[in-house]
This record gives sequence, C-alpha cells and structure tokens, in this order.
Amino acid sequence: MTGLGKTRTKLGEWLDERGIKQQWLIKESGLSKSTISNATSKLDHYPHYLNMSKIVEALKKIDASVTNETFWPTQKNSEVEGE
Repeated sequence: MTGLGKTRTKLGEWLDERGIKQQWLIKESGLSKSTISNATSKLDHYPHYLNMSKIVEALKKIDASVTNETFWPTQKNSEVEGE
C-alpha cells in the first residue's frame, strides 16, 4: 500500500514512486479510466495483452527499460506451458 492507504499493484507503485498521475497514463495509452484504475489497484487483475502493450508503450516515454515483465510476471504463461 502506498499514499492514502490504497492498495497498489506493481504498476501503481511504479507510478507513485515517479510522481506520475493515472490521468497522464490514461491520456498517453488511450485506455479508459477503469482499465488504468484496475491495472494500478487490483492485485488480482491481469490486463489483456493489448492493454498491457499500450501501457508499456506509454511508460517507455519515461523509462525505455520498462517491459510487460516489469509489472506482470509470466506466471500465467508458465502455468499454461507446464500443462
């Protein structure tokens, strides 16, 4: 948890640490407020791949080293591969 006691995901914490507002990410990614809100505050939320890509592309304007893996580990992918 960060800030006002709200639950934050890795993405939410990353934004908070850099002082980046969700509104900026909404504008830069072209995604809805609810999509960004879910991605930054719901710990069990795993965005669709297209939405992840849009978020990461927007964040690369700030930090070129950001990837999907920065915020969403491939655990779900490895579970599928293990079957």
